[in-house]
Amino acid sequence: MAHARSSMYLPPDINPAQAAIAYGCRALPKLNEELQSEDLLTRQKALMALCDLMHDPEHVYVAIDIGCLESLKALLKDNNDMVRIKTTEVLYIMATHNGREGFLEHDVILALSYLLNDPQPACRKNLHLALKHLAQLPSGAQGIVKSGLIPLLVSKLQREEEEEIQGLLLDTLAACLMVDATEALSSGMVPFLKQKLLSANGDIRSKAARTLIAVSIPLEGKKQVWQHDVIPILVHLLKDKVEEVQANAAGVLMYAAVTTQGKYAALDAEAIHPLLNLLGSSLSSARLNATKALTMLAEAPEGRKFLQSHVPIFRTLEEDPSEAVRRAAQIAIKVIEWKP
Repeated sequence: MAHARSSMYLPPDINPAQAAIAYGCRALPKLNEELQSEDLLTRQKALMALCDLMHDPEHVYVAIDIGCLESLKALLKDNNDMVRIKTTEVLYIMATHNGREGFLEHDVILALSYLLNDPQPACRKNLHLALKHLAQLPSGAQGIVKSGLIPLLVSKLQREEEEEIQGLLLDTLAACLMVDATEALSSGMVPFLKQKLLSANGDIRSKAARTLIAVSIPLEGKKQVWQHDVIPILVHLLKDKVEEVQANAAGVLMYAAVTTQGKYAALDAEAIHPLLNLLGSSLSSARLNATKALTMLAEAPEGRKFLQSHVPIFRTLEEDPSEAVRRAAQIAIKVIEWKP
């Protein structure tokens, strides 16, 4: 007669390193206690479980309410690499949902900053993903700026070897500098970005140019773009093989050419021809930025004289699908056809 036998092995879909989370929100208080455990495996299992639970916005609210952020902040200083990696992963997932306001209330930004030089690339990547998502909110970008983190991020941009993390840094900085670029400009941001414009990686070139747009909005930024000879590089990038790079380079020129020095530096670098070519770009942002940059150059007598024979191109843009491009084209025509 056959007898039933229990296998000595775990079922194939059971992970022994993961805590059970069958009760969803009701499991969170217990997981929060386990985050504070002196036992390493217990902490790791709790973090693995939280990584799954934090994909649900409702769970994020509950986790913040019961004090999980304080427990996670403490774990950022854990000696175990895996604990720090999973802690930053939990925080990054929370930042993609509803955890961003909680980050500000519980000073998570400052706690994360201690890991900027963590030896584990995965840990640094998660940290910068969290900051990137946090910076998407105006209050988050303001929080990063007020925390005094900008000079550290600028310095880290120069030293970070992982290109993927460099891209995340640029994403965060671009959003934060729209709030306030003062600290970045006094920290040597423009020379660092100039180096990144020369990167072999198209994504880095594009993001560096986009960050320079934010830097160039204040007058001091416009001056530094001219002083550090960035304009000739930007003109070269107008012919880049990556369309986003072209569009963002035109965006920087649009702001840099507001000043007299910027106008003539762009004219001396022969920016008009490549900008005219961008008026036919498939990207509306490229057409818009190029139109506005050419309008700035038309304010100089030499630029206006050259562009007068190209007014028909701007006339065609008055029928552009983008309303912003249509308006910009109308303004450009008025400036080019203006007579003293």
